[in-house]
Amino acid sequence: MIKKLILASLVLANLAMAKTLELSSTVISDNEKFITSRFMGFIKTVKVNEGDVVKKGQLLYAIDSTEIDSKKQQALLGVQMYENQYQTMKRNYERYKRLLEKGLVSKFEVEQLELGTKNLKDMVTISKSRVKEVDNQYRYLTIKAPNDGVIIRKNIKAGEMAIPGMPALVLSDLSSLRIKTEVSETDLKHIFIGQKATVEIPSLDLKTNAKIVAIIPSSNPMTHTFNIKLSFKHKNNVYPGMYTKVYIDTK
Repeated sequence: MIKKLILASLVLANLAMAKTLELSSTVISDNEKFITSRFMGFIKTVKVNEGDVVKKGQLLYAIDSTEIDSKKQQALLGVQMYENQYQTMKRNYERYKRLLEKGLVSKFEVEQLELGTKNLKDMVTISKSRVKEVDNQYRYLTIKAPNDGVIIRKNIKAGEMAIPGMPALVLSDLSSLRIKTEVSETDLKHIFIGQKATVEIPSLDLKTNAKIVAIIPSSNPMTHTFNIKLSFKHKNNVYPGMYTKVYIDTK
């Protein structure tokens, strides 16, 4: 009888100590990409708007190719110029070799022509490499989606200048959704990686299971709270920015 009373007291004590944390939170993407261009140029066309769902490889926007067209033309002219000089030097070299056999020119002259021919051949090779480099730049004028996702920010319009390093679009990966919330410093001792939780998304009338996957060890000095992230089971109509509630049972 005494043992039963002690056990009952312990159960009641544990229940009294246990509580459920109710936290306001937000759906985020753990894989947001800032889309930018590698080359500066005028934006020719923009194919997406904020809120558009895109597929991997889909064209997002394109940059005018006028500047690269000019570079390619110069590179092609360089190839043609060095090719003509090489062919002329090569003919002279072959002719002087025949004259050397007859003793009509010096060996030094032939060696100089041989060296010049080799140098011009190298210049032809280098010029052709420059053409290939310019051709490779064309693929950077069409910016495509690196993965499936949704466009959550658009900072460009057709006719504007694309500046390398400046985010033109922000792409959010819908396959890497997480719940982000804050836990007070006093409640942090009840939180651990792998802990189960329940998530509600009121706008979708959705209630589902979740699990804590990350505790960010950096406190907000103003609120003394820590960020945590949770993975959760969700449907296709869940998007970043949605308001959620997280319930975590603690003991």
